[in-house]
Formats: sequence, structure tokens, C-alpha cells
Amino acid sequence: MDSISLTRPDDWHLHLRDGDALRAVVAASARQFARAIVMPNLKPPVTTVAAAAAYRERIVAALRDAGGDAAVARFEPLMTLYLTDNTRADEIRRAIDSGFVKGVKLYPAGATTNSDEGVTDLRRLAPALEEMQRGALPLLIHGEVTDPAVDVFDREAVFIDTVLEPLRRTFPALRIVFEHITTRHAVQYVRDSSDAAAATLGATITAHHLLYNRNALFAGGIRPHWYCLPVLKREEHRAALVEAATGGDPRYFLGTDSAPHARGLKEHDCGCAGCFTALHAIELYATAFEQAGALQALEGFASFFGADFYRLPRNRDRIELRREPWQVPAELPFGDATLVPLAAGRTLPWRLAAPA
Repeated sequence: MDSISLTRPDDWHLHLRDGDALRAVVAASARQFARAIVMPNLKPPVTTVAAAAAYRERIVAALRDAGGDAAVARFEPLMTLYLTDNTRADEIRRAIDSGFVKGVKLYPAGATTNSDEGVTDLRRLAPALEEMQRGALPLLIHGEVTDPAVDVFDREAVFIDTVLEPLRRTFPALRIVFEHITTRHAVQYVRDSSDAAAATLGATITAHHLLYNRNALFAGGIRPHWYCLPVLKREEHRAALVEAATGGDPRYFLGTDSAPHARGLKEHDCGCAGCFTALHAIELYATAFEQAGALQALEGFASFFGADFYRLPRNRDRIELRREPWQVPAELPFGDATLVPLAAGRTLPWRLAAPA
């Protein structure tokens, strides 16, 4: 196979940052994806519909400044609110009525980049969660506990038992996306949770968790550009993720969790968590699916299942990938700094074709 034609995919988990960083990275996503769920963990976080509208305008302006092909101009940012201990039900109702806010993000306080204002006690948020359940607005969950007594490699599994399962028992109709799952425990939990045809629980999977296990963090030394949260796991977990992503189950769909950081903040004594994959996301996914002998399953995972879960129409235009080996750049401009994409300097077998 020398080429792959796909319905234009969507990215159901994306970090675009703001200001110069936003302007540096937004076009990379827009060239591949029709839409993206944009994460709200800015400083200050996007906690209101008014703030989400203003952020959306900044993204649209950055797309205009990027110029380029028509696909970039058509890219649609789908906005989210950042859930805090003080989120009120009336703000959730405004989000539902807005038409452009498509989810509310739950970060356990301190779980990842810019999550210090995240949730400390879900019990305080019952009215907001009830409103989300009533209005079918998805809750997007970073699924890790932050208790320092819990091993970093176990935090996802513990979260399922102590937070996610009790939450779903209390709010059984709440629609939930378990973001960037990384373990076989999460795969099994999503698979066993509900009927695939009427799922209230879906999950995104990143390209880096499909391609790499935790050995990548230590190959010849510390590799900060492979450091993300949730952290890469053992090979048995990577294999379970590949099986889930390539198996045609509509509860699993594409979410890059592409998270740009300046090179100096990654190569630091306390380096930031996050892998930048927006430059070459669909090529990374194609590589993972080909390695699994499942290229035929890529379109459903990348282009159909996420749109279906979010109850949005599937895209109609298409992209083409060509078998054209190319080397991932060593670094990219990032405002006044540079950033290093995942797998910098390595060769990928597939490349996104330029529009005709």
C-alpha cells in the first residue's frame, strides 16, 4: 500500500496554549484535523463561557494569521471549561446553551501542567455534575490520583477504583471521556463499562502511548521529550492500548494530547510533562496502526468514533497519507524559543500529502 485516503480526522484532546505559543502550533493541527477539543488549562484557566468565547476568538485569529491552505482556515476549535471546586450549575447551563462549549475538563488538583486550580473534592460539585448529566455535556477526565503515596505508575488504576467508579455510580447517565488512557486496566474498564452502541463512557488514546513503552524514557539516558502525564507504562499496557485502538470498538478514539513546551522547560531540572505531536500526529498513528497490521481500522478510530461519541456530524472532506519516508525535525520555532517534537530526528514511513 503506497497511500491511504481517510475522512478528515478530528483531535479530541489538544493543547494549543496561548499568545505566541498558540500562533506557533495551531496550523500544524489544522492541516490534519477538521476539529479539535481544546484544553482549558491556561493561566488563568478557562473557567467561564465568556473566557472560552474569548479564547476561541484568539484561536480563530491565530488561524487567520497562519494563512496557508483552505483546510487551515476551516479548522474548528471546540471549547471546554476547566472544572474547579467553585464551578456552578448556572455556568454549566450557559455552556450547554452556548453551542461552542463541548465539554468540561476535570483535572485533579496538581495532576499535570497548569492543574493547580483543579478539583479537590467532587462532592462539592454535585449540582454542576447533575446539570451536565441533564444536558448531556461530556465530562473529560484526566484519570489519575495525585496522592503522593500512590506510585506514579499506579495512579490511573487507583483513580478508576476510588474516583471514576464511584462517580459513575452516583451519576449513571453522565457522559464521560476518560482521557489519554495508558493501562490495560483502563482498557478493560471502558470495555466492560457499558454497551458499545449506547456508551456513556469513551476513551481517547494518544499516538505516543500506542508507539512507546516506558523504556523510551530511559533509552541511553533520560529522555525528557518522552515525558508526559500520564507517564508511559510497561509493554503489556502499550499492547493493550494497541488492541483497543485497532479493534474497531467505537468507545476508543483519537486524542493526541499534543502539549507543546519550550525546549528549555523540557530539558530542565524539573522538566514539564507533555509530548508535542501536533506536527506529525496522523503519521504517528498510521505508523502505530501499520505496525499492528491494522491500517484498515485507522479511519474509524481517527475519523468516525469520536464524532459519534460527541454527537457531531462526521466530516466529509478527506486527507491522503503517502508512503514517503521523512525525518522528523530536530526542533521547531516556538515564539522566542524552540520546541522539540516527539521522535525528533527519527524517520516515519508515512507523510501527509499536501492538498491538491
